Amino acid sequence: MRRKYVKAEVFAPACAEVIDLIGKLYEVERDLPNPHVLTGAEQKAALAHILAVRRERSAPVIEEIKKWAERQQGLPESTFRKAIKYMLDLWHGLTVFLENPWVPLDNNLVERQIRPLVVGRKNHYGSKSKRGTEVAALFYSLIETAQLRGEDPAEYLQRAALAAIAEPGTVTLPTAAE
Repeated sequence: MRRKYVKAEVFAPACAEVIDLIGKLYEVERDLPNPHVLTGAEQKAALAHILAVRRERSAPVIEEIKKWAERQQGLPESTFRKAIKYMLDLWHGLTVFLENPWVPLDNNLVERQIRPLVVGRKNHYGSKSKRGTEVAALFYSLIETAQLRGEDPAEYLQRAALAAIAEPGTVTLPTAAE
């Protein structure tokens, strides 16, 4: 959403105000713990802390952003108006992070994680094997999960994934006939 306002700021200097408000949300998030690297009681406490801080500090900023958007005017087909419409159309999804401490403020982490897949997709076209591509996708997912959890991917694959594979019916790979 922020990108749309940065793009529109060239034509509508009023975007600077909402960009600053978005920056305040990132300031709040900067000091919050990462629950993905914690476990047990530490993780539970971190999630409660995240939720409390977001409700106290982020919720008022979100309300300011919405009020700002509702009082803005612009030409219907302008970049500025399109940015506002885009944000308001997605408002519920953009504010889910206020009620769910697992939801990040943005999707930058996911975009960074899938970037190698998207860039590598062109290379996968030459694999000549649908099954090979599907197995590669499975391993990409497992490796990214390990990294997100702060674990060494090789150890994770040996400990967690191989243990899961040992249980019948846990993991199924496509067969050559599929």
